[in-house]
Amino acid sequence: MTIPFAERPPVERDVHTDELPPLPQRDSRIDASRWIEAPEIVRTLGDDLDPADGATEAGFLRRIGPWLLWRAGPPSGADARYAAVHADDLTRISTFRLFPDGSGSGIGPDGVEHTRFRSWKEALRDAG
Repeated sequence: MTIPFAERPPVERDVHTDELPPLPQRDSRIDASRWIEAPEIVRTLGDDLDPADGATEAGFLRRIGPWLLWRAGPPSGADARYAAVHADDLTRISTFRLFPDGSGSGIGPDGVEHTRFRSWKEALRDAG
């Protein structure tokens, strides 16, 4: 059985970029504060979120090609922020904001504004 993301115990050691796993971790989570090379945008991704809605510190979700996907906030039902950072160039960052009603907005690495989370993730995959 998969443990919900917010209930997974955080890893207790710092990690480097090359240690971030390719697939989602089902038994633990990596918080942005544990990522040694984390850009400021990832460290502050959820600073303006309501703590009552869910985790405000970004947590690592997975890799999409060379992109490292982070989320602050719950996966649905409230404001959430996503950031994707290119593992080989930590200055290449794409963000997406997901609203409580399911709508969203973000500029993909392709320079296009995406209003669907899926199309934003597809842009990450295709921009490998």
